[in-house]
Amino acid sequence: MNNRFQRISPFLWFNEEAEQAANYYVSVFNNSRILATTRYNSESARAARRPEGSVMTVAFELDGQHFTALNGGPVFAFNPAMSLVVNCRTQAEVDHYWNALSKGGEPAAQQCGWLRDRFGVSWQVVPVQLIELLTSCDPEKAQRVMKAVLAMKKLELDVLQDAAA
Repeated sequence: MNNRFQRISPFLWFNEEAEQAANYYVSVFNNSRILATTRYNSESARAARRPEGSVMTVAFELDGQHFTALNGGPVFAFNPAMSLVVNCRTQAEVDHYWNALSKGGEPAAQQCGWLRDRFGVSWQVVPVQLIELLTSCDPEKAQRVMKAVLAMKKLELDVLQDAAA
């Protein structure tokens, strides 16, 4: 396990798909890996009403960012109020992450680059150039870009750059 200390790290509550989700996310992102898996013992299984020996948590890393996934049961569900942002340098990266994360999920669930994956987790797949375009000193340029963003599900960098021009 990596000894690097990360003060803040996302903790994702799944019903019983933590291991499946972690393995899938690790397959989508380069430089990613499963770090550790814990299982419910007799005491924790009884307290959580989960099967003894089943996966409790999976610690994993996505491109250097640590996460923990928990099989906590159906008590809580994901919603779009919390999302994970994938910053992309190119349209090819946007396309890759959008296609991979939306597979089996809801790619058209939101506008502005948001999607919900097959596990219910919300993601925003965003070209890094977007912030620069939206914070332009030219308010009309920024407004045109925002109008273009609001009209898209998956963000298209060439459309955003055309709107800025």
